[in-house]
Amino acid sequence: MSIWAIIPVKPLKNAKSRLSPVLSPDQRFDLAQAMLRHVLSVTTTVQQVTGVLVISRDTKALAIARELGAKTLQEGALSNLNPALMRATMVVASWRAEAVLILPADLPFIKAKDIRRMIQLAVDRSIVIATDNARDGTNALLVRPPGAIEFAYGGGSFRRHTQGAEAAGLKAFTYESERVALDIDLPEDLATYQQILSGGRFGHLPSFPLACSAG
Repeated sequence: MSIWAIIPVKPLKNAKSRLSPVLSPDQRFDLAQAMLRHVLSVTTTVQQVTGVLVISRDTKALAIARELGAKTLQEGALSNLNPALMRATMVVASWRAEAVLILPADLPFIKAKDIRRMIQLAVDRSIVIATDNARDGTNALLVRPPGAIEFAYGGGSFRRHTQGAEAAGLKAFTYESERVALDIDLPEDLATYQQILSGGRFGHLPSFPLACSAG
């Protein structure tokens, strides 16, 4: 099965604005860049993934993607996430992709085995979805075949994606993973991130102990 991973990336300089109470703009940029590099490095090592496509309007993010072996798609200045993802999906479908895996760029602890397990769960005409800790958003979404459902990212997307799959006659599988459930949006997420880093692993990720303790 030909599977393409699609990673949408917001402009890195504007990323993680909800962390502004605890991180400076430079720190937020460093965090966003490091997490993007981690997601790319993990995804490009999974043999079952045919290729990785990064879609962004940020030239720095696109340069990082190309540096790490991904293909890139320039996003329009006024583009919104859901239509941008459908555009990227149609691109990889033209490359004969049989499934797409949508991954955000802010999963600092995702591992290759998470991606492999999601692929193993997928059957013909299905989605595999991983939610966040609040069971509200969509932190990873595999759709087989590409374009089988409309993307519905935003608040409550986990429910909308699941309902969309059922309405389209697709099977819906949920992938449970604490690593995939943790995205870094709020100061409390950053505190958890810092706690995990203190265990001595993930040394390639930046540490912000003072910011976390101050928050």
